[in-house]
Amino acid sequence: MRTASRSIVLSAALGLASAAFAQLPPAPPAPQAGVSADPGAPPVPPAELAAAAAPTLTGRLQRWLVNPNGQVDGFLLADGTQVNVPPHVSADLLRAARPGDTVQVQGWRAPNAPVLRAVRLTAGGRTVEDTPPAVGSAPPAPPEPAALTAMSVSGRVARVLYTPRGDANGVLLDNGSIVRFPPHVGVALAAALQPGRPLFARGWGSRSPQGSALEATALGASADNARELFAGPGVEPMPGSRGLRPPRGPAMAPGAPDLPPAGLPAAPPQS
Repeated sequence: MRTASRSIVLSAALGLASAAFAQLPPAPPAPQAGVSADPGAPPVPPAELAAAAAPTLTGRLQRWLVNPNGQVDGFLLADGTQVNVPPHVSADLLRAARPGDTVQVQGWRAPNAPVLRAVRLTAGGRTVEDTPPAVGSAPPAPPEPAALTAMSVSGRVARVLYTPRGDANGVLLDNGSIVRFPPHVGVALAAALQPGRPLFARGWGSRSPQGSALEATALGASADNARELFAGPGVEPMPGSRGLRPPRGPAMAPGAPDLPPAGLPAAPPQS
């Protein structure tokens, strides 16, 4: 009798425990690279690239890198390290540091990428951070871009510039000019963009106290053999350019002609 009672009590207890366990919420999935567990949180880099474990570099700021809109989007350290920053912190960076300053940079580096993506820079006691906006708040207004003008530059390639993913998207010439282009063009023309090679570029860009940069619409070893990167009526695009349309800047210089549907106006001013 007692044995039967104990069996009944034990069975009831096991049944209650099973029911309670069945009502527990499932365990949250393991976080994946680039995905935050909080759906409202901004994306994060893969775990191995997380800022908490990011490398911290200290060096002398050698020169700013600018984009065709005149915004600082990176800099070079004296040891040759390329550092990438988002253009929306350009104004803060210019207030915090200048070439020649010793800076401390924290960021993350993609595997095999020869560039550091900065998330924090400290110079002279001032710190600039790439802080994502709070959930639900509006992102900061982008900096006002410079007016784009037709430009052409020539020189020898001093070094190749890269995106944070490690894709070649520009070159720095020996005269200090910066030429930008889409990453697939960097792949197609890799052999012609090596340091020491002559390069002529035509496109649209701007000049500022921090430097000059253009988005190339034609490239070549010289002006005589420059090939168009973008397809247009009667224009044969450079191999690998995919016949893309030329870039359109958010602002054009007063009186400057707007870009045509494709191609570049003939004979932009030489620089």
